[in-house]
Amino acid sequence: MTDPNVPLGVTKGITNWRPQQQTVERVTDNAAYTAAHPDDTLVLAGPPRKTTASQSATQGVQSLLAIGMLQTFQVTSQKPTQPMAAIGSGRSYFVSGKSQSTWRIGRLFCNGRNLLRVLYHNVVAANIDPSRFDDPASMNTHGAGVSNMFINLDSELFYIPFGLATIFRDKVQNNLGGFYAELSMLNTYTLGFTAGQNMLMEDVGGMCDRLLPFSASKAAEIGVPLDLIDRSIGFTHGDLPAMTKGYGLTDDDLSDTDVAP
Repeated sequence: MTDPNVPLGVTKGITNWRPQQQTVERVTDNAAYTAAHPDDTLVLAGPPRKTTASQSATQGVQSLLAIGMLQTFQVTSQKPTQPMAAIGSGRSYFVSGKSQSTWRIGRLFCNGRNLLRVLYHNVVAANIDPSRFDDPASMNTHGAGVSNMFINLDSELFYIPFGLATIFRDKVQNNLGGFYAELSMLNTYTLGFTAGQNMLMEDVGGMCDRLLPFSASKAAEIGVPLDLIDRSIGFTHGDLPAMTKGYGLTDDDLSDTDVAP
């Protein structure tokens, strides 16, 4: 039977599937505040490898710079897979190679660091002056600090890799996950403008070695715990032990359609 503390049951398998009395896989009454949203997603630039970004409090997460004014962010991973057949069989099989990951970022062009300057903040933190390369990436500011605008993809600066961290939360600040794009390299930069438009956008694209799971331990603490909000809509976490983390369910007892008490 359905747990009386839960307004709707949860269908975990095909047994006793009740479309009008149960939701599928997870509770959905709280989806408005447990779903991911762009407002609660943070993108940061940092060192090229995840281990460097998280090894200590002073040199780790504090070395990550949040990228503001972002309008679009897209990351794609593809694994080359080749279908094969064997003589004597009508069935196919597959062989795969290493995954290949690409990303694109679109950002409002505004006063301050431009997008290339933000992505390469680790270089500036290492006291490298991009204007001193044989093929300079910025202007010489004559002792006034590093220029806020980087450009010229032919510069030696852009042979230096960096990392991109992305962290996802829900509306009540629970961590939903994240990833680190290791050894990112630029391959495109676009800046276009047309008469009459109301803003300018920078767009960059690149590749990375791999996407690794990532979580920042120094992130701000949750202000209002999830269980307090859940009680207001009739959920009691003591009765839902398998559902306190993101309201997914365990893979045990898939034939059991109801939430275990």
